[in-house]
Amino acid sequence: MGLHFGNLAKVTGITYFRLSPYEQRAFAGLLDGSGRWVKRMRSGFLRAAPFFMGTYMAQAWATETNHKLHRKDPKDYENDQ
Repeated sequence: MGLHFGNLAKVTGITYFRLSPYEQRAFAGLLDGSGRWVKRMRSGFLRAAPFFMGTYMAQAWATETNHKLHRKDPKDYENDQ
């Protein structure tokens, strides 16, 4: 009946590994390790949370201070006409 697509030529000495995108299972086993992932996130939360909270607070303070320092002073424009 003829050759199937993908087996049209015989090449010796070179090995090709091909998998059709329709045969792949992109999300295979995605939920299998979710319990372990949650456990790891809980165990590392107390180590990482203070760093992220401190960083957020420092950035919020710096942004607020920057806005205050770059605000125009109304006294500089009192005598403009």
